[in-house]
Amino acid sequence: MSDQEDLDYYIMFPSFPPSPKDSTSTAGGQDQREEFVFVYEEDKRPVVILLGWAGCQDRYLAKYSSIYEEKSCITLRYIAPVEYLFWRRDKMPYIGKRLLQVITDQRLDEHPIFFHVFSNGGAFLYQHISLAMQRANTPFKVRGVIFDSAPGERRLTALFKAISAIIGALTNLPMSLVITFFLSVLWFFEVIAQAFSRTPVPTNPIALAEEAYSWPQLFLYSNSDTLIPASDVEKFASRRAERGVRVQLVLFTNSPHVKHYTTYRDVYVNTVCSFIHECLISPSPSRSLLSLDRGDERGSQSYDAPPDLTKRVVLPHEADKQQNYCPLEDRVGGTRATSRVQA
Repeated sequence: MSDQEDLDYYIMFPSFPPSPKDSTSTAGGQDQREEFVFVYEEDKRPVVILLGWAGCQDRYLAKYSSIYEEKSCITLRYIAPVEYLFWRRDKMPYIGKRLLQVITDQRLDEHPIFFHVFSNGGAFLYQHISLAMQRANTPFKVRGVIFDSAPGERRLTALFKAISAIIGALTNLPMSLVITFFLSVLWFFEVIAQAFSRTPVPTNPIALAEEAYSWPQLFLYSNSDTLIPASDVEKFASRRAERGVRVQLVLFTNSPHVKHYTTYRDVYVNTVCSFIHECLISPSPSRSLLSLDRGDERGSQSYDAPPDLTKRVVLPHEADKQQNYCPLEDRVGGTRATSRVQA
């Protein structure tokens, strides 16, 4: 990818401040919702960067970004090209660097930042953004990361299912098998090449378990996911907690891969909003885990309580519940400004 090639992304700047709220009352007439002042450091609204799964279309990713736009968050959506995720992965470091440049050019680095990443495709892209931040040594105000259906180990069965989902298994089964075989051979030689390379390019998002940064992480996953097993997510999250990261696990019962929002809409919205709210009101983690690995005692974490791991199981009957409360109140008024930028 040359510097002249386009990097397609979408930025949404919802109107602010939000419109007056419509109260939701109980039988006793009491308002169930709490009011939260959605201002952070002189009107610096949170920015949520959404990184789509392999083969995702922007119209699907936009449904997730609307969750945050309705709460007056600025959003940035980007989906890495399929070819860069599967067989031209040497281009991913450049994409990570370019997205950081977009954040800086749009002056979003002055806001608290959250990442919401989907499946291994989004996690793989986030991995290279994280590495780009380390190399640039630039202070970004990242406050947390949300993993939806990720990350998971690389397996041939998962690769075949992912390729089938992208091109359509029922009509293109032979093609799915051919592409899976081709990519498996390519990945085999890639592993060999990486072993002898002085500057290997990370190609497995599971390596994020050793990520240098310690901001909180929320994992949304399912026991019915056929691409990313729940055991992969839990093993990864446990390792992050061992390294001092504050971790939340939310297991959605029986929801398919990257379909937790569709199956448990209200629970999903309340979960991600509550996570962002908690991260905003908590002190920002200042520790680099790399400094601790080097034995640098100066890198201390600023949380009052020690890091921990919590887990919640969402049961099927909760899919029918209407949950009205969300900390990041409320819907914004006015006209939504949209920016599709080709960088």
